[in-house]
Amino acid sequence: MDIIATSGKQTLSQPDTQFSPAQAQQHLAASSTAITPFRINVPDSAIADLRQRLSLTRLPDQLDGVSWEYGTDLEYLKALLDYWRTEFNWRAQEELLNQFSQFKTTIDNIDLHFVHQRSSHESAIPLLLVHGWPGSVSEFSKIIGPLTDPTSHGGSAEDAFHVIAPSLPGFGFSSAPTEPGFGPEQMAVALADLMERLGYGQYALAGGDWGAIINRHLANHYPERLIGLHSNMVLANPPDDPEQRDAVSESEAAVVEARRNYMLNEVGYQQIQGTKPQTLGYGLNDSPAGLAGWIVEKFHGWSDLPQDEAGNLDNNFSKDEILTNISIYWFTGSITSSARIYYENRNSPRLKPMSYINVP
Repeated sequence: MDIIATSGKQTLSQPDTQFSPAQAQQHLAASSTAITPFRINVPDSAIADLRQRLSLTRLPDQLDGVSWEYGTDLEYLKALLDYWRTEFNWRAQEELLNQFSQFKTTIDNIDLHFVHQRSSHESAIPLLLVHGWPGSVSEFSKIIGPLTDPTSHGGSAEDAFHVIAPSLPGFGFSSAPTEPGFGPEQMAVALADLMERLGYGQYALAGGDWGAIINRHLANHYPERLIGLHSNMVLANPPDDPEQRDAVSESEAAVVEARRNYMLNEVGYQQIQGTKPQTLGYGLNDSPAGLAGWIVEKFHGWSDLPQDEAGNLDNNFSKDEILTNISIYWFTGSITSSARIYYENRNSPRLKPMSYINVP
């Protein structure tokens, strides 16, 4: 695969709503147009250290007769940690990830990692895939092949995409911001810079969770560059007016009630990561068991499991899939920096309300 780069070209000018002229110049100065190939290669010593830490795990107790009601189920976590220590083959997963072309480039002083898998079909559409939390580029590993080579997967050449899948700043194999204030809007600008650097004047977007929010910012600032936007997380809050809230249909009322229950029972992690992510990081960055317990609870809570399947995640994700994602956080030490996106989203003075987006 050829690397598409623009030699000596400056990155995109920034929206007036975000940076002052002086800040924009700092942004340009902090970006180098060099793009270098990258392969994942975790040291053997890091794998040995992980297994040693897992062997020394001290797990808490759990109440009788409960499963996931209080958080991550103890028996499930025991089995997952035992598999991680004795059976999980990181090298095999590393090889699967390295089948995709990967690169790094510097934008805003961020050493940005990204997959860039081009299709052989000339009509392929550039597609920027953006993950969220607690995700990583590994979640796209099953779809990159069908997207770039649809004719080998029952599709036609007209279905083809060039796939660009970055690790968000502070996530996975990308480096983390070193100063406060780098939130979803700033990440959107960095990804727009990346796409321009790769030579893509127009492209499509797809993402969920933070990826959906970042893509909305990107569409808000650069609509003329976008062919289309696909989101699997569309945010819509109930109306503020009490009369409008009371006038909803029965089905709409059920949705409002479901949202209320979610906000009461499922967003504790948001409050912690949005207020004191550093405190959380001391535990999760040092304990692989703690990290797994924190992340896998979200996989369980967000997987739409049938009510009679208490904790049976194997119907949705294999242990290898779950542990590959968790291992990326562990080996890169990125759980704390990834959690800061919640803090920056809540506290950044640069964040502006988004207007209506006209991108299809």
